Amino acid sequence: MTRRIVVALVVLTAAVLLGAVLPLALQAVAHEQDSYIKAAEATARSIAVIAEDKLGDHGADPALGQAVHSAARDDDEVLVLDAHNQVVASQLSPHDRWQALAAQASAQGSLTSQLTKDRVIVVEPVWNDGKISGQVIGTVVLERPVAALNAEVTNLWLYLGLLSAVAMAAAVLIATYFARWVSRPLARLDTAARKIADGDLTVRAKTGYGPPELRRTSATFNMMAGRLEALVHGHRAMLADASHQLRTPLTALRLRLELLAADSDPDAAAELAEAQAEIARLSRLVDGLLATARAEAAGQQLETIDVAEAASERVAAWQPVADGHGVKLLAERQDPAPSGRAASLKAGLGAAGLGGNSDSSRPLVALGDGHLEQILDNLLDNAIDALAGAGGTVRVTVGRTDAGTTLTVADDGPGMTPQERSRAFLRFTTGSQNGTGLGLAIVHRLVTTNGGTIRLADTPGGGLTVVIDFPAPTEA
Repeated sequence: MTRRIVVALVVLTAAVLLGAVLPLALQAVAHEQDSYIKAAEATARSIAVIAEDKLGDHGADPALGQAVHSAARDDDEVLVLDAHNQVVASQLSPHDRWQALAAQASAQGSLTSQLTKDRVIVVEPVWNDGKISGQVIGTVVLERPVAALNAEVTNLWLYLGLLSAVAMAAAVLIATYFARWVSRPLARLDTAARKIADGDLTVRAKTGYGPPELRRTSATFNMMAGRLEALVHGHRAMLADASHQLRTPLTALRLRLELLAADSDPDAAAELAEAQAEIARLSRLVDGLLATARAEAAGQQLETIDVAEAASERVAAWQPVADGHGVKLLAERQDPAPSGRAASLKAGLGAAGLGGNSDSSRPLVALGDGHLEQILDNLLDNAIDALAGAGGTVRVTVGRTDAGTTLTVADDGPGMTPQERSRAFLRFTTGSQNGTGLGLAIVHRLVTTNGGTIRLADTPGGGLTVVIDFPAPTEA
């Protein structure tokens, strides 16, 4: 913004200088040249008047030369010719270029002047008894060097150039000050907005700087941020409190149902078992709400995590659950090979897992404490639940890219339809009868909060693939 304002004001100043100062300068130069020519013409007329008195009917007068020297300047080159073009008085030696001008003056019968590159040439006919009734009895030729005129014109251009440079410098300084006066409060406002977008709802913009409009904007922004902070904290507190308060009655209800089932006949016990299943589902829903509230918590400290090691640990932790449902878990590490093709290294649960690489090749990301574990737990839980009873394979793949790290969890289960994938990240949306619809919503919230992206795709051959891209840590 500062650069644009400076450029705009400098261009405007330059346009004003070119449109106003340059024509004035050209007019001043033309005036100086005209004045210089007029002065030379006046000298030539004075010499012509003297020559008329000295020539007359008496021919050349020896005093004419002294009179010419007195009337002309020291650097003037003067010739006084009689009617027969004979030199009767002179000072220095004019160049031959005056002869063509003298012929023109003789033909016109009046003074003729010309400005050349290095001199002013003036030719004035000398009349006997005046121009109207007399006749030409001689000619005065005067050539005056223009060195003094050129010096004055150069000084004029230097002065105007210096004045323009000062104006341009003043324009730059004024524009810079004005731009900073406007842009600094805007930059502070932008920084505050970015921090709020990153989750820090306590940030406020400074209101005592910049134009009145920006001060009012900053004050309005702070009011909005305060209300947003109150609303978000109130929402989180309500969600956490409600979820926490629901746990106690749910636990008591489950215990009473278990006692009733112990002393009931088979038909009643079956009904109570169904009720207990609904209680268990409701408990999972409450736990999901609590996890969502924690995922939306702001201002958490980031830590650098090796995604490969974390994925290997979570795969090992979920293996007993997968075995119980007949599901096979695989952990893969995918990195660009020297040949440019991808090389995969699969490891069993008892092996070293996905780690063991040098720091330069480790897939590191900066996430909130425990966020990656929650992401993996929810994805593995969903994948195993999708394959429960039917069996299948779940592959957890970690790879590095130029932009950061990619985490992929793919299963070969029933997958999702395009419509289901479009709504998968919404809360309480689920394709499973036993699900709560919060798993992918929590994963989406955790990923986006940490600056990553998540997308769903079909697994080749059938199934669902979840692809998560994390940016590289800034100081990794």
